[in-house]
Amino acid sequence: QVQLVESGGGLVQAGGSLRLSCAASGSIFSINAMGWYRQVPGKQRELVAVISSAGSTNYADSVKGRFTISRDNAKNTVYLQMDSLKPEDTAVYYCNAEAVVLRIMNDYWGQGTQVTVSS
Repeated sequence: QVQLVESGGGLVQAGGSLRLSCAASGSIFSINAMGWYRQVPGKQRELVAVISSAGSTNYADSVKGRFTISRDNAKNTVYLQMDSLKPEDTAVYYCNAEAVVLRIMNDYWGQGTQVTVSS
């Protein structure tokens, strides 16, 4: 199986920055897209940013120009640099990976990391 371990969440003031990391480990043959999602209580989980294995990226409109997603394929790790944070960015952030294990591709999720932006 695949384990995704996130780190880097925390409390920051509006206008500040945080960097999230997510490392994938396990019996991984390959990883296609990796991404970050977020969820606040009472709402559906939403896409924040996604990056393909080739480096193509896609962002939610609400974070364009403020967040940057990147990955290190050699380390099976994805990062999310979050700048100019706003209180509405407060959420639990989840890492996602489309990983191939034993020739089968599945979605895998991290445990989530809390990001709190104070006004």
